[in-house]
Amino acid sequence: MPHVVLLGDSVFDNAAYVGGGSDVVQQVRAVLPDDWQATLLAVDGNVINDVPSQLGRLPGDATHLVVSAGGNDALRASAVLERAARSVAEALILVAEVRERFQAEYSAMLDAVEATARPAALCTIYDPRYPDPQRRRVTAAALALLNDVITREAFARRLTLIDLRVLCGEDADFANPIEPSVQGGWKIAKAVAAFVYARSEQQGSQVFAR
Repeated sequence: MPHVVLLGDSVFDNAAYVGGGSDVVQQVRAVLPDDWQATLLAVDGNVINDVPSQLGRLPGDATHLVVSAGGNDALRASAVLERAARSVAEALILVAEVRERFQAEYSAMLDAVEATARPAALCTIYDPRYPDPQRRRVTAAALALLNDVITREAFARRLTLIDLRVLCGEDADFANPIEPSVQGGWKIAKAVAAFVYARSEQQGSQVFAR
């Protein structure tokens, strides 16, 4: 029977933010048939480089992997957005350097994911719902460069993509600026389930955004 494993960060490990409501893994279990399984290995606060250690706890009967990682790496690098630059080109170079580090770490992480020989889906990083409109705009623009890494890696490796930017497109999808609410979690859970259903019938990259 299918057994999907959730890897990465608090996009999946969001129990602390939903006020006693259902977290993502509970919602995945609710939407899957009773004899299918879902396991949470994602850890709130983890970064890209933590995913290989999560894979070390992978259940032997795991059949599908879903990875949501990179948001905390972006947060750690966000100070670059406050640095002074003499031109737009210089500012883009600063962000490009962050992107290059992100790409190297994300690619190495995916090597470990692919080594498990299980079908995998990758989640993009959604746009945070910061109260300050200017901060929201700047962050979304910078994240576009990191999400480009994720989408390129997904398609180059023939992996599935779950686009959280589109899925979680309403403020009500967030419990706070950077964590999914019960509503957002339900949307994510349905996309995870769609991946598990579809992957048994089709090979190659697919995109889930609703």
